[in-house]
Amino acid sequence: MKNTIKVGFWERLARVILKNRIAIIVVIAALSLFLGFQWRNLRMTFTEANLLPEKHLANRQYRDFLTKFGEEGNLIVLGFKDPKLFTPKNFAAWGVLMRDLKKAPEVELVVSLSDLKKLQKDTIAQKFEMVSLIDHTKTSDEKYLQSIRTELFQKLPFYEGLLFNKTSGSIRAAVYLKKEIVNTAQRKDFIIKKLVPAVENFEKQTQIDLRVSGMPYIRTINAEDMKGEIGLFIGAALFITSFIFFLFFRSFRATFISICILLLGVVWSFGTLGFFEYRITILTAIVPPLIIVIGITNCIFLINKYQQEIKQHNNQAKALQRVISKIGVSTLMTNLTTAAGFATFMITGNDLLYEFGLVTSINVITVYLLTLCIVPIVYSFMPLPKEKHLYHLSKNYISSLLNWVENMVKTKRTFIYAVYVLMLLFSLVGVMQMKVSGSLIGELPKSAAFFKDILFYEKEFNGVMPLEIMIDTHRKKGVMKLSTLRRMDELQQTIEQMPELSKPISLVNLVKYSKQAYYNGNPEYYDLPTSQEQAFILSYAKNANKNAQDNLMKSYVDADGRYTRITTFMRDIGTDEMARVEKQLQSKIDLIFPKEKYTVTLTGKALVFQKGTSYLVDNLIESLIFAILTIAGLMAYLFRSVKMVLASVITNILPLCITSGIMGYLGIPLKPSTILVFSIAFGISVDNAIQFMAKYRHDLIQSNGKIKKSVVSALRETGISTFYTSVVLIVGFAVFTLSSFVGTIALGGLISCTLLFAMFANLLVLPALVLTFEKKRTRKEEE
Repeated sequence: MKNTIKVGFWERLARVILKNRIAIIVVIAALSLFLGFQWRNLRMTFTEANLLPEKHLANRQYRDFLTKFGEEGNLIVLGFKDPKLFTPKNFAAWGVLMRDLKKAPEVELVVSLSDLKKLQKDTIAQKFEMVSLIDHTKTSDEKYLQSIRTELFQKLPFYEGLLFNKTSGSIRAAVYLKKEIVNTAQRKDFIIKKLVPAVENFEKQTQIDLRVSGMPYIRTINAEDMKGEIGLFIGAALFITSFIFFLFFRSFRATFISICILLLGVVWSFGTLGFFEYRITILTAIVPPLIIVIGITNCIFLINKYQQEIKQHNNQAKALQRVISKIGVSTLMTNLTTAAGFATFMITGNDLLYEFGLVTSINVITVYLLTLCIVPIVYSFMPLPKEKHLYHLSKNYISSLLNWVENMVKTKRTFIYAVYVLMLLFSLVGVMQMKVSGSLIGELPKSAAFFKDILFYEKEFNGVMPLEIMIDTHRKKGVMKLSTLRRMDELQQTIEQMPELSKPISLVNLVKYSKQAYYNGNPEYYDLPTSQEQAFILSYAKNANKNAQDNLMKSYVDADGRYTRITTFMRDIGTDEMARVEKQLQSKIDLIFPKEKYTVTLTGKALVFQKGTSYLVDNLIESLIFAILTIAGLMAYLFRSVKMVLASVITNILPLCITSGIMGYLGIPLKPSTILVFSIAFGISVDNAIQFMAKYRHDLIQSNGKIKKSVVSALRETGISTFYTSVVLIVGFAVFTLSSFVGTIALGGLISCTLLFAMFANLLVLPALVLTFEKKRTRKEEE
């Protein structure tokens, strides 16, 4: 009775679609127009990917830090390692560059050699004042410039690590953007339209290779590169999938119909992003090409079925009705499983993955509905396919492949299982070697100029990824207590000894500099004051010039003097090393700062990202298990057989294991980009299993329960579509390896690898398992 209801529903749906062709086309056009208008809401993201849920402790601590001190990722650094700067011509060009940046309304503060200030004691007014290091009337004298270089490196330890590397001779300038524009389009406009042209002009004038970095710069250039790749992915995916489609079907009209459907899918996917007002991120940017690659498989299944029906009875009306009623239900299930694979990202608690999962799963279903309606409607207006269009159904290589598969399934099942077990064991050894790792800049294009600049700063200044330590003294003006400063200094000494971290910056540096200035700039006195010195040195500091432009430490203490911060920068060390650094720092903090007097919080973008990666890996493993159970539940509803569900799941678990093993052998770690592979690949690879099982179930009813005959029949009919769709998907996902982003390359390459093994598993292992699970019934048939 249930089967009758299902068949009746799909037959009625076929009649509705074919009787209301014009109305459906009008509705599709109207929806496309509506979603096309939603493109006006599309915007690129201006923030880094936050991989943690909003309520996670690390996120709460980071927001608390931002509340106290504002945006921490507002520093852009411009540096070089070239003594040619200290010539009159080049130094003048550097001065022009710095002055132009200082005048920009987006810039809050510039700290550079050209207008560097030094603390000087005013004994009359009993205060410190900031005076210029350089007398610009003498900068035409090269000997004077060399003396300035000597003074900077030998007498101003306050600026070491911030503006220069004493050992290598590297020099840099620090440009602090206004915190309110760091996460806005103004940041992009400043960097693209002002900073980059100014840097290029300086390099042209001086022939000095100027290295630019810092999180605002990296994020902006990265977003511009990502924007350029969206068009590349869409164009490449559309071309390669359409070209392969044409090679298989040798039909311009079939190819043209498919291209139109895929273009509508792109319009709808961007429209969905605009409708929800989601920003385009590194994940949502790949949704349109994903829809192209996934959508073409629907076209293959429906058009291939239509042509098979035409070849069988040459009745167009009957063929179109069967395309909808026979293939509609199986393609619905395949698209539901694919959508389920993406939808599992919505349960991770992460906004970035939630948006990606929601938009992709919605568009997987919508492109299925587009294909189900458009293919039969368009073909209903066209003449019957010619013989040349049906020729591919009887091609020798396809027939030879299916003959070989049929023979293996019938007579060599033991060999198939032996190969399966060997590959599984091989994979498990590789899985044992997998590691979890990831970094804030690890996914960036290694060939990009800005990535080479990152390596420069890692070598010369120990990195550009900010790590913050916020200290709550629990009392007003508690920061200026000498005991607090000494504890901070002890922690900073620990940080300086850690090769993964840069020289820290904090109020301690300024207090040490104040003592040096009190003793007339003698660098031997660059140290914390003693309890006897504290009173008169701090009295000078309280009377100091409070000009905001000269106050280098104004962002390091809150207005009440209760909270302070220590800022350091990290190398790109990966999450595993980052966890070790965090543990080492935390143990030192616990030792130095009594918990009853101080609350010390480790935070910053680098730490939040590290915790996000670990959280994501844990939760995506859970979401993969959830995806497998969800898809198994869908298949159980369709087939009503535990054995058939087990056969499908076992078949498609192997490709995931093989891919994991390959990652282990090749040293590809589990990280945000690679962990996505498994849920996506499983949701797609199981599609061919569903097509086979649906056809097998149908033929089993038609043949009155003859298992072997039904398996062979299902294999013959779905084998062609399985081969075609697998090749298209493998090559389609390989398009993502054209990316310059490491994560996108890994995503595309690993999914293609998984689908390659899934194709052979679904052609060989699945039919063999069905025959094995039904061995008793098969023997009875033979007897």
